[in-house]
Amino acid sequence: MAKAGGALRKRLPAGVFAFIGLAIVSFFMLVVSSQDLMHNFRDTRISLFSGIRGRVSDVSSSISQSVLSVQELFRLRVEHAELLEQIARFEQLERSAAEIREENNRLREQLGFSQALNYRHIPARLVGRDPDNLYSAIVINKGRRAGVTRDMAVIAWQGGGQALVGKVIEARTFDSLVMPLYDSNLLIASRFAFSRFEGIVEGQGERDEHLRMRFIPKRARDDINHGDLVITSGMGGVYPPDINIGRVIDVIYSDYEISMEAEIEPLIDFSRLEYVFVIEELVPYDDSVPDDVPYTDYYYPLWEYDDG
Repeated sequence: MAKAGGALRKRLPAGVFAFIGLAIVSFFMLVVSSQDLMHNFRDTRISLFSGIRGRVSDVSSSISQSVLSVQELFRLRVEHAELLEQIARFEQLERSAAEIREENNRLREQLGFSQALNYRHIPARLVGRDPDNLYSAIVINKGRRAGVTRDMAVIAWQGGGQALVGKVIEARTFDSLVMPLYDSNLLIASRFAFSRFEGIVEGQGERDEHLRMRFIPKRARDDINHGDLVITSGMGGVYPPDINIGRVIDVIYSDYEISMEAEIEPLIDFSRLEYVFVIEELVPYDDSVPDDVPYTDYYYPLWEYDDG
């Protein structure tokens, strides 16, 4: 057997043995390298998976935060809209309260004037204008049922004083038409409060135009000044005396005329007129009227209540 092995070594060249040895060494190195490679591959795979998992976690967290941010933004928008609505309601309530206070002040002022008025009167409120009437009529919310009759004088309290508004031209059941001062068909017997010279006041047809006082005696020229008060004279039986009309803003004088004129600015601002008082012509208030007499009966002459 030893002879056979020795014979085989003799027949095989030495390079074959070297090759075999090298192959064995390479095999062992490959095994070792494979183990390192598998180890590195496992580490790489773990690192890769860990990175992917981290990125996925980051993306998921970012998406969750975005969703939460969108929800929070939506909630804030809803709350903002609700707050704006509440603010609008509060502002409306504040405006309403201010309007109510202002209305109360105006009514209190009108009530004070009504109590101080020396004529029997019917308080009324403007409710519209009558475009179908030939006159520049305004509509008040009191009529025959309240005691209003045709040709009653109408006054108002405005700017801290009383002034003439016009007269009733039509009394209906529940409302009435009033011809205002500025109507060109309205003629008012009037006089200057200081000098006592008389004339006739008439309108010019437009609400914003001044009044004109005509037929003023020429001798009154030196006694009439800018700002003089013009009042009713009481002549004619329609308007009680001493009701304010307006103030002089200009005097028109011509040598060839037998009388002169004055331009009058009315004391009533018809663009702000709300409340008026219809008064009985030339019948002053009298406390002697019995308490059991109906209020609307106050508009009959006082002698009807005289038992004698």
